[in-house]
Amino acid sequence: MPKNLVIVESPAKAKTIEKFLGADYEVKSSYGHIRDLAKSEMGIDIENNFEPEYIISDDKQKLVTDLKKAVSKADMVWLASDEDREGEAIAWHLKETLKLNDDKIQRIVFNEITKTAILNAISAPRSIDMNLVSAQQARRVLDRLVGFEISPILWSKIKPSLSAGRVQSVAVRLIVEREEEIRNFKSQSYFKTVAIFDIPNEKKTLKAELSQRFDNEADALEFLESCKDSTFVVNSVEKKAAKKAPAPPFTTSTLQQEASRKLGFSVARTMQVAQQLYENGFITYMRTDSVNLSTLALGMAKEEITKIYGKEYLKTRKYQTKTKGAQEAHEAIRPTNLAFQTINADASQKRLYELIWKRTIASQMSDAEIEKTVININISSRKEKFVANGEVVLFDGFLKVYMESTDDEQDENIENMLPPLAEGTTLALNTCESTERFTQHPARYTEASLVKKMEDLGIGRPSTYAPTISTIQKREYVAKEDREGSERNYSLMTLSKGDITKTTKKEKTGYEKGKLFPTDIGFIVNNFLVEHFSNIMNYNFTAIVEKDFDDIALGNKEWRNVISEFYYPFHENILQTKENSKRTSGEHLLGIDPKTGKNVYAKIGRYGAIIQIGESNTDDKPSFASMKRGQSIETITLEEALELFVLPRNVGTLDNKELVVSIGKFGPYVRFDGRFFSLDKTDDPYSITKERCVEIIKTKLKAEAKKKELEAQFPKSLGGYKDEDVVVNIGKYGPYITHSKKNYKIPKDFDPLMITLDEAVALINKPTKKK
Repeated sequence: MPKNLVIVESPAKAKTIEKFLGADYEVKSSYGHIRDLAKSEMGIDIENNFEPEYIISDDKQKLVTDLKKAVSKADMVWLASDEDREGEAIAWHLKETLKLNDDKIQRIVFNEITKTAILNAISAPRSIDMNLVSAQQARRVLDRLVGFEISPILWSKIKPSLSAGRVQSVAVRLIVEREEEIRNFKSQSYFKTVAIFDIPNEKKTLKAELSQRFDNEADALEFLESCKDSTFVVNSVEKKAAKKAPAPPFTTSTLQQEASRKLGFSVARTMQVAQQLYENGFITYMRTDSVNLSTLALGMAKEEITKIYGKEYLKTRKYQTKTKGAQEAHEAIRPTNLAFQTINADASQKRLYELIWKRTIASQMSDAEIEKTVININISSRKEKFVANGEVVLFDGFLKVYMESTDDEQDENIENMLPPLAEGTTLALNTCESTERFTQHPARYTEASLVKKMEDLGIGRPSTYAPTISTIQKREYVAKEDREGSERNYSLMTLSKGDITKTTKKEKTGYEKGKLFPTDIGFIVNNFLVEHFSNIMNYNFTAIVEKDFDDIALGNKEWRNVISEFYYPFHENILQTKENSKRTSGEHLLGIDPKTGKNVYAKIGRYGAIIQIGESNTDDKPSFASMKRGQSIETITLEEALELFVLPRNVGTLDNKELVVSIGKFGPYVRFDGRFFSLDKTDDPYSITKERCVEIIKTKLKAEAKKKELEAQFPKSLGGYKDEDVVVNIGKYGPYITHSKKNYKIPKDFDPLMITLDEAVALINKPTKKK
């Protein structure tokens, strides 16, 4: 019988750790938190100094019983949850729930799941750090107070089922404010001028850009005219040595950003795959804001770089964490064994592991040595000049392995070699193009760039970035979307062989991929919260609260005092908002309906965005229509709104009975003979034809008739087995066998009409998979 019981959070982690420990150790999982605040009520006794009221949920009751049984058989219990505030709280909850005495528990921590790390942890146990537990409790209690007190106000003032959160609401604010910036942005055109020069006695050419941009076409045309008779002379050739240093090893935030850019992973997927890598012992702990590498890791990196690339590529570096409010001295995210460039795992795990390996190795490699060249070209008739920029990599250094991506999606290849030229060289103008370009609105956030912004502002922590971004999308305050964009014209003027030609070209603009857009309800909730809870929605406030949590974790503040200082002014704000704020729906007047002369409004209704014709406070009831997916109450036009009222549509008759298309609670349908037939997802209720409606109805009726005909042949007896009849029948979920008062599902590859008694008996006796 094992004398030691080790408890971790996840079964995968338990399975890996069990390999490293002998027969004296049994490893069990708590499957995350073993108890928490009740979901259906506040769960905090405010009058009793904010005492949390923890409960064991129904789905954890059996687990607790099993763990108590295992505890009773063990001499020592090792609490091995993660080395962060959440992990420390899990260890404390286990101690409290399982009623463990201090002399029977040891707290162990490790930031990688390797045999060496586990054995080292067991040789150096510690007690539960109550400062870390208090910091986690403070976060949990404060977030519960904010959510439980603000959310009911949103239900009464906007619509049911809405929620607010200290971090999630501020994240939504960032996205809403960026969208408002974009809507208010006025794009302006300008002209960018680029020349191609022929180099004397060589077949090479030189590309250079004019140092000035023109505000209008007339100025650009005037410049091209002046170039017809100009001479172009190299005024200076400046060469400058430069170095490029590698990026530090990954933190949670930078891993999420790079996995998004390089692998196309969502933030949630990155954390899911990283968790799998950690639990299988491939990488160090994945929730960290540290860029530090251990002495062991530095030694491994040195050995691998020297072996693979040579000594000249090695430069040992020790990075310092600069993140605002960084917590806990974790190591950066790195492979546990740098000797493995890749691993035997599924495709996602393999790709993320290789990214982490490259980033870790590159961080300990030499700078890239670059020669930058700038060639200035004078124009005889003008004060402007052409400038050519080039870069040549003299020594690739870390670039041999890895280069960090950027959000502006520029080409990562920095090489751009310029031909050798001497000062005073006269160049012949081959062509000169002046192209109309347009100023760009601020970029919408991707998941990765939102994480970076939150980190820069000190909003949230490594453990909260992914859940926050998932929550705001799940709550439908924000949507992650691709948008097609639209075509626009632009002017191109070309000077070639003394002649200027002007053409109008087309280009695609506004294309967006994987960007975060605020929904209508996201706009309305954000505006309401900013107006009535400006303190909660303040970026600095959110960062200050995180700093308070850090101080609690260090033992510099008492968590109940922090909550008390926050709660009472906040609660007063709640009471005033309940009393004084008005109900809002984001109502937006679009114009007047030409048929009725009534006002047309776009607004949020109980079940989403709607259009309303007429007033709400009159005897004459208004008309309503649901808006289409992708339409917004802020941008929909009067014409688009009125088109929504064509439903219900009478598209014709079938057997002298009307076919009426409309949209109901469960989506678009066609009504025929008192019955409702759902349209397919590809069918548009606003344009569907009579022929398509008839096809949908006949297909459905034919399938029903076939099913009815089949059902008429059942129940069907196949004979006896073990003194009981074996019967085949058809139910709501398909065909099944009944024997001895038990039902057995018939697989899809069996025809219920043709199944034999022997086949049925084989299915009855087939072992069932244990869940």
